[in-house]
Amino acid sequence: MSRLESIDTTRLRWFVAVAEELHFARAARGLGISRQRLSGTVIELEEELGTRLFVPGAQPTQLTEDGRVLLGEARELIAAAAAAQPQATPAAADRLRVGFVPGVTVTKWERIWAERFPDIALELTPIPMKEQESALRAGAVDMCFVRLPIDREGLSAIPLYREVPVAVVPKDHPIAAFDQIATADLADERLQDASDLDDAAMTMELVAAVSGAAIVPHSIARLHHRKDLVYRTVTDAPETEVVLAWPVDRTTELVEEFVGVVRGRSARSSRSPSAQQAEPPKRKKPAPAKQPAAKSRQGAVKKPGKRRGR
Repeated sequence: MSRLESIDTTRLRWFVAVAEELHFARAARGLGISRQRLSGTVIELEEELGTRLFVPGAQPTQLTEDGRVLLGEARELIAAAAAAQPQATPAAADRLRVGFVPGVTVTKWERIWAERFPDIALELTPIPMKEQESALRAGAVDMCFVRLPIDREGLSAIPLYREVPVAVVPKDHPIAAFDQIATADLADERLQDASDLDDAAMTMELVAAVSGAAIVPHSIARLHHRKDLVYRTVTDAPETEVVLAWPVDRTTELVEEFVGVVRGRSARSSRSPSAQQAEPPKRKKPAPAKQPAAKSRQGAVKKPGKRRGR
């Protein structure tokens, strides 16, 4: 029996948001609540469970060992609660299915969508990187946050951000003393194969067990952070790029609305399909009244002029 079964789902969601963001302020913004309220809830949760979920005073925020265990349990309980809740499956026209690969955080966009389109379900699905392209082409999702490169043929894609690479090393490694390193600093290190980001947890395990290093995108290092490992920016390694992609021939109004949400457009943006539908038709301005034609010189009435003195 999980220690979290007596905890309400809302507090579990808040804990998961902080654990995924590893930043209280960002998590609070994504949830639409104050940072103080979120921090107070986490403290109450720790007192109720009798354990620390986050390392006190750690910068950046870090999960404790117990916190990592409870994070997995919290996710399972949230998923079970959602599955047990009776609700009609929305029609395809009333939902949007969006996938996201490891390392991408979608909390903020989920919140904005719920506020803007409360009657249209947004189904967010974790997608392994090795399946990111096939999920789009097979129609498993309508859109997907993917990490390049992918075959762009037949796909629309908007760039979102680039991720700096970091080197993950044991906490007591000499590299840990620096804020930034170059690839030359890793020349004598045993580099673990980190090409399969879906298996990044095992890569981190290997680094911790047999030393060496692994180079991964920053978000992946954060996602699988461990107290016995540290990560440092690699200044001359290639960055990775995250984009939002979807099939060109399936560009629906909902797809365009989500693109607007991700790009930060307001609900009243002229580029939003819903805003265009809501805008009343513009009235045509009345044509200007015709001015009477100027009189000819013959028909003009002459004004009396001043007499000139003789």
